[in-house]
Amino acid sequence: MKFLMNGCLLLATADGSTCEIIEEIGEDNMFVFGAKVNEVPSLREKRRDLQVPLQFVRVVRMVRDGYFGHKDYFKSLCDSVDDIGGDFYLLGYDFMSYLEAQYLNDTFSQAAADKAFVDQDKWTKMSILSTAGSSKFSSDRTVAEYRDKIWKVQPCRLPF
Repeated sequence: MKFLMNGCLLLATADGSTCEIIEEIGEDNMFVFGAKVNEVPSLREKRRDLQVPLQFVRVVRMVRDGYFGHKDYFKSLCDSVDDIGGDFYLLGYDFMSYLEAQYLNDTFSQAAADKAFVDQDKWTKMSILSTAGSSKFSSDRTVAEYRDKIWKVQPCRLPF
């Protein structure tokens, strides 16, 4: 959310806190990919039966084999998306959609983020609207909401 407040455009799945962001800035001002929040529960139930793209399998294998360094460091991550962990977060399911949202696809036509970046007026408008719509996520509001709903404490009054 800090990136959003500073004008960065988000590339994210439409679940979790991203749903709140979509409500505030609109889906047209970000790049959404992957399963939607209402699809996640049923996909998780059948996640062990989902076919993941070969490209995803290759990436996980490269990470597991230490291609990017730190082989042992990433073992638990690789285990969590392989059969051992069952890919709870559906990374394999979302992978191709992620590539299509961010990068050039197999036909070398431009993906959503590439197209927006080339159109400077569009990119600038999206950035401004994202920043303007992000005020709900200020730390003042967040801390006050946590204070009231989670911590259930009273604010301290300044003595002056």
